[in-house]
Amino acid sequence: MLTVFLSASVPLPDRDPRYFETADVLAIRDAVKALVGVVVPRGKLVFGGHPAITPLIRRLVEDMRRPVDAHVRLYQSAFFADRFPAEVAEFEGVTMVPAVDGDRQRSLDAMRTRMLTDQTPDAGVFIGGMEGVEEEYRLFRERWPQAPAWPIASTGAAARALWERFGPARPDLSNELAYPVLFRDLLGLDAGPGEAPPPLTDR
Repeated sequence: MLTVFLSASVPLPDRDPRYFETADVLAIRDAVKALVGVVVPRGKLVFGGHPAITPLIRRLVEDMRRPVDAHVRLYQSAFFADRFPAEVAEFEGVTMVPAVDGDRQRSLDAMRTRMLTDQTPDAGVFIGGMEGVEEEYRLFRERWPQAPAWPIASTGAAARALWERFGPARPDLSNELAYPVLFRDLLGLDAGPGEAPPPLTDR
């Protein structure tokens, strides 16, 4: 089963302005929606909870009207348990990672480590975001150096910064707004009947 790691968030105005000022919130939501629509019916999507992203993904999988517990895995840190959006309880597949000594950063580190070691992702997709998305990109690259990592620069924020610094030589990550088409192409899901999809590659 194709497994895709998603790192996404919507930048907040009271945090680092370099993320908020370049973010395209509509594009972030459209990209997440498209990725769920492309991956979940045929593969597995793995992501870490975020107050703006978790409810969106929950609504999307509900609209699919099909069992999705084998196709979506949500990771959460117990450190944030008193701030979880209500939708967390509605996910069938949740991995709750214990908090570490009441420390926010160490708890996040523990969750990210579990998220990127429990699974064997075929690819990583990075959408919008702030410093957490940049950190997850770094960890993904360290843990899975052979797997393609695609920062969707058109969504702005951390994804654009990552694409400008490290991104593969694909201008469509910056200018393609037809996200379902983009993700099917990136994931090699347009192969014809009986034809094996091409190998996933950064190029």
